[in-house]
Amino acid sequence: MSDVWLVDDDHDVRDALAFLLGSRGLQVRPFESGAAVLAALDALSHRPRGVFLLDVRMEGMTGTRLHDELLARGLRNPVLFLTGHGDIPMVVDALKKGAFDFLEKPYSDNALADRIEQALAVEAAMQAEGAHAAERTARLASLTEREREVMHRVAAGKLNKVIADELHVSIRTVEVHRARVFAKLGLRSAAELATLLAQG
Repeated sequence: MSDVWLVDDDHDVRDALAFLLGSRGLQVRPFESGAAVLAALDALSHRPRGVFLLDVRMEGMTGTRLHDELLARGLRNPVLFLTGHGDIPMVVDALKKGAFDFLEKPYSDNALADRIEQALAVEAAMQAEGAHAAERTARLASLTEREREVMHRVAAGKLNKVIADELHVSIRTVEVHRARVFAKLGLRSAAELATLLAQG
């Protein structure tokens, strides 16, 4: 379940936002300060799911400073800012650092809730992509050294005969290794293999 990590030092605003988002069926984790949310994150045994909704102007640690701390921890969850007009230059800088969006006060309740739902959808897609990347890494790790040698040559578009000559093996051996590479990686063609390797 993904959460909305809500950080605002105004108790009334925090309660109102938690009620609004809760009425949309969203799971809200409210915090009164940047230090409090960082302590909660540090106590987790896993990477947090969800998005962060940060007020820009808070006592102690500002929302933009908190964003920097999240980035320093390697967190790339979508971050949305609640901001007054005078804060916009600060938030533009945060957008350059990867923030998802900012909503200027006063904001529309529905627009805010809609935008957070969109950010949650993006985060879910990021999580799925991460799982896909992990599976890809595991599949590549299952290859033997010889299978890797064949794989890179197949991806480069080399013919089995050329690969056999380069590796000093029979064409039949190349065919066997090639078939094993495709089977282990769940691929059907050299083009798919080239695309997979191009993803890094």
